[in-house]
Amino acid sequence: MIRHCLESDFQTIYEIINDAAKAYRGVIPRDSWLEPYMSTDALSLEIKNGIVFWGNEQDGELTGVMGIQDKIDVTLIRHAYVRTKVQNQGIGTNLLRHLEQITEKPILIGTWENATWAISFYQKHGYRLVDRAE
Repeated sequence: MIRHCLESDFQTIYEIINDAAKAYRGVIPRDSWLEPYMSTDALSLEIKNGIVFWGNEQDGELTGVMGIQDKIDVTLIRHAYVRTKVQNQGIGTNLLRHLEQITEKPILIGTWENATWAISFYQKHGYRLVDRAE
């Protein structure tokens, strides 16, 4: 089930992000890696700045999260993470498809250039790389 995340989900969102972000260790620039990858303060700031999280819930447990942020003429997909123990089971796809349905604006997604698995995921779902100048 895909549902809007509540304030009471904050700690779980934090845990999912930092669990799944372990995949970036050694892939992204060293000066960009933090431990934890996203602090509670950084997550709070992201939410304060307008990111709304949606989660995939299975058997009463959040297994993945994806944020959506409305900008003037586009929608940003931000912080898409699935618990490592349940990756590759369609959770990310379900979250992405849900967020696509709740916006009518063009969607932009950013990820690390060296995160080839993430880029491949989005390309598999019809997204394309854009030139940084676009």
